[in-house]
Amino acid sequence: MRLLELADVESFYGASQALYGVSLTLDEGEMVALMGRNGMGKTTTIRSVFGLIRPRSGSIRFEGAEIAGRRPHRIARLGLGLVPEGRRCFPNLTVFENLTAAARGGEWTLEKVFGLFPRLEERSEQYANTLSGGEQQMLAIGRALMTNPKLLVLDEATEGLAPVIRQDIWRALSKLKASGQTILVVDKTLSELLRVADRCYILEKGKTVFEGTPEALTPDLQDRYLGV
Repeated sequence: MRLLELADVESFYGASQALYGVSLTLDEGEMVALMGRNGMGKTTTIRSVFGLIRPRSGSIRFEGAEIAGRRPHRIARLGLGLVPEGRRCFPNLTVFENLTAAARGGEWTLEKVFGLFPRLEERSEQYANTLSGGEQQMLAIGRALMTNPKLLVLDEATEGLAPVIRQDIWRALSKLKASGQTILVVDKTLSELLRVADRCYILEKGKTVFEGTPEALTPDLQDRYLGV
């Protein structure tokens, strides 16, 4: 089943155009990687999906319904969960409060989140601003899961984290994928992205320049579109 479809999306920041006809699709149960160098439109694409930027043109459909231009809270209620860049946990709430504040009824419960991230249970009474960066990222993922999303979107899933914590996050994402969770993920760790993703999209200067399987993303293409 087609869950998300972007077709020819163009978005602007004031007079400056950031997206030039971005298109991508995501089917139920897929993990799709959205890739590209810094400043190429990945976060803008996510912001457009979630209604944080209103596209000037193009279509964004979720479960077949047009959502471009809807207010962010209404989009979230359809079943989209966001783990934003920079984590953005509620700093003056405890881990428990961060998780339960976002809770909606469904498969994902506090106990299940603690099963995925046991460290969060150990820190359940700590304030979010006392956690390490890796623990805050676990909390941000757990908070998104507590909304019981049909689509989980992660912007810079492991940026700035220690290698051992990055591996914890990738293991968790692999478990989520195995459970059937649909995931759109942005990250710069190519080896891990290509290992777990079903398909990849690459953005270059706000345009979709590649769509295909990880196997189709040759070293030459990686150098052309992702190399520093």
